[in-house]
Amino acid sequence: MEPAILTECISKNISISFSRSSGPGGQNVNKLNTRVTVRLKIADLEVLSDEQKDNVARKLKNRINEQGELVIHVQDERSQGKNREIAIIRMVQLIMKSLKKRKTRVPTKPSPPAKEKRLKEKKIRSELKKQRKKS
Repeated sequence: MEPAILTECISKNISISFSRSSGPGGQNVNKLNTRVTVRLKIADLEVLSDEQKDNVARKLKNRINEQGELVIHVQDERSQGKNREIAIIRMVQLIMKSLKKRKTRVPTKPSPPAKEKRLKEKKIRSELKKQRKKS
């Protein structure tokens, strides 16, 4: 999945609302609605297969509300436009990250020389501690 395609699809399907920010901005914070809240229904992403939508919903379940919307709030910048751009970028990054498949861990065992080295170091440490004891 290419980020550009996903960004375009997200831009079409999001709903954006603005509110008063508590972030940087000085007096600006009290006068302007610079905080951006972006909502996206995962089901509306036609570029994703049903399996991918399920994966996104499962991995981002803490950020998805009861209506099935992925919700992101941004109040990092002083301007509404910059906050909107940041919110869309974060949404794309979150979805891209949730689509990545984790590599399965292949269990390994320590090699014989590694075991030997560990035991040798334990023996040395043990000897040092024995020497410190009073008889």
